[in-house]
Amino acid sequence: MAEAYLRADFVSRRFQVDCLHVALATVCRADALISWNFKHIVQYHKIKAFNGVNLVQGYGALDIRSPAEVISSE
Repeated sequence: MAEAYLRADFVSRRFQVDCLHVALATVCRADALISWNFKHIVQYHKIKAFNGVNLVQGYGALDIRSPAEVISSE
């Protein structure tokens, strides 16, 4: 999956470890991926691109969020 993201050319090969994080969460069918990586993962257009590749490859969409979106203040 990481290679599929790189071939889609929305993440530079220099940041292939970021693709690996998303790929592992996708293949393991995690409920969500929570990340502080706002440069390469937690961006609206990147999330759409990751999920587009996921769907083409037969996986479901991955819920990608920042910690602030999932931590309760209660």
